[in-house]
Amino acid sequence: MELEINIIDAFTDVAFKGNSAAVIITTDWLSDELMQSIAIENNLSETAYVKKIDIHNYEIRWFSPITEIDFCGHATLASSFVIFAKNDNLLNINFYAEAVGDLSVTKMDSGYIQMEFPSRPPESISDIPVALLNGLSIKPMEVLLNNQAYFVVYEKEIDVTSVVPDNELLKQLAPHDVVVTSKSNDYDFVSRYFWPANGGDEDPVTGSIHTGLAPYWAEKLNKSKLIAYQASKRGGKIICNVADNKVYLLGKAVQYLKGTIEV
Repeated sequence: MELEINIIDAFTDVAFKGNSAAVIITTDWLSDELMQSIAIENNLSETAYVKKIDIHNYEIRWFSPITEIDFCGHATLASSFVIFAKNDNLLNINFYAEAVGDLSVTKMDSGYIQMEFPSRPPESISDIPVALLNGLSIKPMEVLLNNQAYFVVYEKEIDVTSVVPDNELLKQLAPHDVVVTSKSNDYDFVSRYFWPANGGDEDPVTGSIHTGLAPYWAEKLNKSKLIAYQASKRGGKIICNVADNKVYLLGKAVQYLKGTIEV
């Protein structure tokens, strides 16, 4: 069986930056075992599998090299980029994912792709796991938690960029991952994302976690539109708009590869 595969750099407007995702569009789901095997072979943060219902409606699933993921923003952006590229006149599409429901996506005149996601703000916790405290080289100023990750808030941007994780310890926090964040001089806020239990050591750009970061910083900074930067080695910029119980993430993407795989 031959399958078309596209590899897209998401949350960037230049190649070799942002976060890479593979996109495979099918009319029927492959077996879970095959989807996981392909994701392992691709060895990217995520491989997105998209099942086409009609030109406007799709189901989507995401696999890291380790496991199926409940929710992935950058691979949703990559999938949207591929679908819009195949359909020039298409402006709106809808994805359905079991864990998060309907996800609306719009192609903007500015060249950005806007994704509408549910808001998932974190809540403060007082009982901080020892593995989290010992797993980061810099002590947190505040720790919060949502259903995806522990949020470690630092006072200074240099703390975010210089913190060293002990991923063997952070792996003990499964199923939760860890995001570190602070206010920024050049952006509204910055972050880094560590996910050794679910995908790898550090994710280059993580759309899903910004559904928690954006409402947190919107409240702290008293503003609804924020510019975020994920300060990984590849790096990526995300525009975030917070409205009621929704978070709108805007990003660009670049095609890296289009090919065929045989399975």
